[in-house]
Amino acid sequence: MSVREIVPGIYAVGAPDFDRRLFDSLIPLPHGTTYNSYLVKGAKKTALIDTVDPSKELDLVTNLVKARVDTIDYIVINHVEQDHSGSLPMIAELFPKASIVVNEKSKDLVTRLLDVDPARCMEIKDKDTLDLGGKTLQFFITPWVHWPETMVTYAVEDRVLFSCDLFGTHYAESSLFVTDEREVYISAKRYYAEIMMPFRRNIADHMEKLKDIPVSIIAPSHGPVHSRPGVILDAYRDWISDTVKDEVVIPYVSMHGSTEKMVNHLCEALIERGIRVKPFNLTVTDIGELAMALVDAATVVIGTPTVLFGPHPQAVYAAYLFNMLKPKTRFLSLIGSYGWGGNTIEALKGMLTRTKPELLEPVYIRGAPGVSDQKKIEELADTIVGKHREIGIHQ
Repeated sequence: MSVREIVPGIYAVGAPDFDRRLFDSLIPLPHGTTYNSYLVKGAKKTALIDTVDPSKELDLVTNLVKARVDTIDYIVINHVEQDHSGSLPMIAELFPKASIVVNEKSKDLVTRLLDVDPARCMEIKDKDTLDLGGKTLQFFITPWVHWPETMVTYAVEDRVLFSCDLFGTHYAESSLFVTDEREVYISAKRYYAEIMMPFRRNIADHMEKLKDIPVSIIAPSHGPVHSRPGVILDAYRDWISDTVKDEVVIPYVSMHGSTEKMVNHLCEALIERGIRVKPFNLTVTDIGELAMALVDAATVVIGTPTVLFGPHPQAVYAAYLFNMLKPKTRFLSLIGSYGWGGNTIEALKGMLTRTKPELLEPVYIRGAPGVSDQKKIEELADTIVGKHREIGIHQ
């Protein structure tokens, strides 16, 4: 990919990865991703902000040659994870006089994970600045977004925020700037749901810290550059808030049809009561789409049969995902069927230790649902409606 100018003296020199379809051996990438690296040329000094994934280091070097970079004085490491800093050892070798700009925690990680000589590290503190000559970089340490060492870098004169993983998206396209705000919004929400949601309280604190900084452009580590930063900032304010929607997400799995019948009946009952329902059959579900649905839903109902003595492994996965992502869901319930016994309900409850939704009475039955069981499901639907009314989201 070509070198692209963001503003005079600031260039995008990273690389798209159109073909990548899985991140961290976990996260589906329907639109690929980008590994963004940024070059800032001052009158006296030049800085490179982050590198790229090792698989794309040749692209980065090629772009630096195209940009006619003879010397790099500073390599700023916003985040040590390999998709950001995996090419640091190679870039540090190519530019042996460059200082590696890190904070206290990232210094420890680059030396341990990337075998960087600690003598080359220039340790900065929160709000420190670096003068490049007509361009000033300021650093804001933003821990737990989503690693403990994360920071963002701000180009003061140009009002460009190099936001690291904040406000990013796994979305590869040829344009430098966002061109389709709706499509990028969806991908950004997916990215937030999969990666950022567990840290929404931290993000809220950091956004408050940065709120008085004038930002004209947001240049994240993944995805296109935001030339209208208000769009993505408003989206994040919504996602990290405590506001939930009048929606029920139902991740479920069924072996012989009984649990599926219960899920279908619950869906119908909720729809009749005016609540939006999002069922996800876990045998075919894209976990990114499930994670996105969890961002806003007021209620989650997990549906599972009993396998031997406990929940189906797919339901275990869904419960683990819910517990790990820590959505702002207010209410949780469980439904399903068993043949002869087991402790499915207890097992699933025991997995939900990091989240605090109110647990609504589960509906767990033996065999296929009959008339009395359908009535219990309808009662659960009524309970959900009542709870949604209590918090003011259902009329």
